[in-house]
Amino acid sequence: MTDLLQLCPDSLDLSANAVARHDGKIVFVRDALHGELVNARIVRRKPRFDVAQTESILRESNQRVQPPCPHFGVCGGCSMQHLAPAAQLAIKQRVLEDQLKHLGNVRPETVLRPLAGPTSGYRYRARLSARFVFKKGTALIGFREKGASYVADMTSCHVLPKAASDLLLPLRELLNGMILKQRIPQIELAIGEAGPQGRDIRIALVFRHMEPLPPTDIEAIRQFAAEHHVQAWLQPKGPETITPLDPADAQLSYRLPEYNLTMPFLPADFTQVNMAMNRAMIHQALTLLEPQAGETIADLFCGLGNFSLPIARSGAHVTGIELSETLVQRAGEGARNNNLAENTSFIARNLFKIDGDDWAGFGRFDKLLIDPPREGAMEVCTAIAQGPKEARPARIVYVSCNPATLARDAGLLVHEGGYRLREAGIVNMFPHTSHVESMARFERV
Repeated sequence: MTDLLQLCPDSLDLSANAVARHDGKIVFVRDALHGELVNARIVRRKPRFDVAQTESILRESNQRVQPPCPHFGVCGGCSMQHLAPAAQLAIKQRVLEDQLKHLGNVRPETVLRPLAGPTSGYRYRARLSARFVFKKGTALIGFREKGASYVADMTSCHVLPKAASDLLLPLRELLNGMILKQRIPQIELAIGEAGPQGRDIRIALVFRHMEPLPPTDIEAIRQFAAEHHVQAWLQPKGPETITPLDPADAQLSYRLPEYNLTMPFLPADFTQVNMAMNRAMIHQALTLLEPQAGETIADLFCGLGNFSLPIARSGAHVTGIELSETLVQRAGEGARNNNLAENTSFIARNLFKIDGDDWAGFGRFDKLLIDPPREGAMEVCTAIAQGPKEARPARIVYVSCNPATLARDAGLLVHEGGYRLREAGIVNMFPHTSHVESMARFERV
């Protein structure tokens, strides 16, 4: 091992690793904060930078807090728990503004106040790793260790709802007693809401198994589900093979009370991890979009209609476009179940492979909401920017899970499409993590 170095980091990267300099070389210092004085040991050397692990703190930052989770530092799930929540927001806001400036050469006219909510018990979706460890004589259920492929030895999880966190140890015991315990690599957790305001939860567990389970293992899972009042689903191969052990466990749902909507979904469907922030995000998006009765609005990458159906409540006609035919069908079912079929239509189309003619074929839209995956919506933004000015939507609200691709697409809309970037800000969908969700509003000049 190398000798201890005394380092004084002067900044933080997006993952809340402190950044220091030693002998003219950048050093990323784990578990330190900017402005602190620490003793750290180099654990990895690269040609352009080194990585060090903090071993003692000689002078603390005033932004350091006690991590609420006892597994912080071992579990790789939450890298920012030692940083005050307000400071986490400031880092994410800075990242968004820097990406917009340096990658898109744009600056918002107004920076939106960060949209934030609960910092614990918020995670309604999780992919938990499972592994039987012979040396420990037990199964482990949880997230991966920080910087390693091992499963962290977790007895609780601060960001899961308590009812879900309380299942970690019982799930260990379940796997310990199963014949094929070594052939279950993961358990997917999906939580739905119940009750008129969505204050109660329903938990579904999807057991991924690499070999057909013997009847005794299936019965053990069935008994576990009954004892703990959860839904049990089996997944022998891809997501399309997920089936419930009990046919009555057909689906979950979440509530959008502001719009009087119930949104059904299956455990494998994409839904937002943070339900409280999802409701806040939808409210902000619709405030920026200002849908009006009689308008035509497109919701691109619409999924199950998370934005489509709230927009349709305004009386506007919404066209949702999504790659998956299955999701398009499910979004249509959701519209019918919420009496919004007349205000909605859904189309299956690959928005990563469209050009100007394809875009024109959708018809003219007054406004547009875009909520793409991490790859962004470059093809859509290019088609809009290069199309006739009079055919461009007057307003675009862009919801992003990757500030780099938002910045790239913002540059296209502003510099080639003649739009103004009116507002932009972050949505703290994943507290304590480096994930940056954001939202921007564009107006046609």
